[in-house]
Amino acid sequence: MNDQANSLDERYATAPAALSPWNRADTTWMLGLFGTAIGAGTLFLPINAGIGGFWPLVLLSLLALPMTFYAHRGLTRFVLSGKAGTDITDVVEEHFGLKAGVVITLLYFFAIFPILLIYSVALTNTVGSFIEHQLGLQAPPRAGLALVLIAALLAVVRCGEQFIVKAMSLMVYPFIVALLLLALFLVPHWTGGILQTAGQVPEAPAFLHTLWLAIPVMVFSFNHSPIISAFAVDQKRRYGPHAEERSSQILARAHVMMVVMVLFFVFSCVLTLSPAQLAEAKQQNLSILSYLANHFNNPTIAFAAPLIAFVAIAKSFLGHYIGASEGLKGLVLKTGLRPAARTLDRGVAVFMLLICWVVATLNPSIIGMIETLGGPVIAAILFLMPMYAIRRVPAMRKYAGHFSNLFVTLVGLVAISALVYSLYA
Repeated sequence: MNDQANSLDERYATAPAALSPWNRADTTWMLGLFGTAIGAGTLFLPINAGIGGFWPLVLLSLLALPMTFYAHRGLTRFVLSGKAGTDITDVVEEHFGLKAGVVITLLYFFAIFPILLIYSVALTNTVGSFIEHQLGLQAPPRAGLALVLIAALLAVVRCGEQFIVKAMSLMVYPFIVALLLLALFLVPHWTGGILQTAGQVPEAPAFLHTLWLAIPVMVFSFNHSPIISAFAVDQKRRYGPHAEERSSQILARAHVMMVVMVLFFVFSCVLTLSPAQLAEAKQQNLSILSYLANHFNNPTIAFAAPLIAFVAIAKSFLGHYIGASEGLKGLVLKTGLRPAARTLDRGVAVFMLLICWVVATLNPSIIGMIETLGGPVIAAILFLMPMYAIRRVPAMRKYAGHFSNLFVTLVGLVAISALVYSLYA
């Protein structure tokens, strides 16, 4: 690792003075970031964000872009502040010491890995339901189906990180088109929906309480922190001293695209369904696609919904695998073991396959609680750790003094407090 870092540092010293023009690799990463963030959670966002009423949704929509962009830019800058070629687990150790590095790496892994398990369960359920209800066939045994699906995704993983990002960027296109077409399909069916609550100005305590509990929903619907470390490492390899400038450009374009696309989809849904119908969908624990398919009794939506969900889950699985495997490899290396890179990759892949397969086969109902438990840790790593580093790490102090730092810190504290409250309420 040190030899690699030294060779990269020498190359950065001779890097061109100007940043090169936007290229295909930048577009691929932009779509890869979009693909990791916009997944299965997007299909529940209209319900979770719209159920609070019109005015909280409007304010959340205004906050979506700044809190998404500033938080992920801060985490990217944190990874870039380390030595060349080092990922987030190494950068934490470099800045905060060995013990802190082990703790953060452990938390990083256990924040992301449960989400990978959730996607394994959701993927198996989606495909099984599609085979049974849409194709009219007998679904195969759950254990066999789960093994085939997870093994297929891990086969993509074995092709390498760059292949994963390219695969995700390709999967983004049909997903964007599907979301856009669905949102446009709903336009003639707009009934005003959530506008029914626009004339009801909520009292300040009730409004703040609704907003407080809704912020984590918006934060994690756009979360792509698991892929940020790999993204930052690749930017530093490609652009050297210009990595921060180019990575900020990629992040900005990716976030504008995801916020505009998702908010159009959200508003199209909440203008079609009434608050009572959104509450019914939440009670039935259905995604917005499933509820709309039942609401319209439309065979096209009924057939397309699971396909859209499959693409959404699969690409998010791939993006979260990068972060989970990175965390697990970091934990192995911090124990003092030094296996060969290929051996470590294969060992991690086998471990991931076995655990994901077992959980997907068991289909535990407790899985939602695991996601909630991981939420505060993700918020702490995404929002608070980079802001803390700005005050404590010399390489990060050049970013001090900006209002965005205070904004990110406040959003992080709000998200963590709301998640903890929801857990024990």
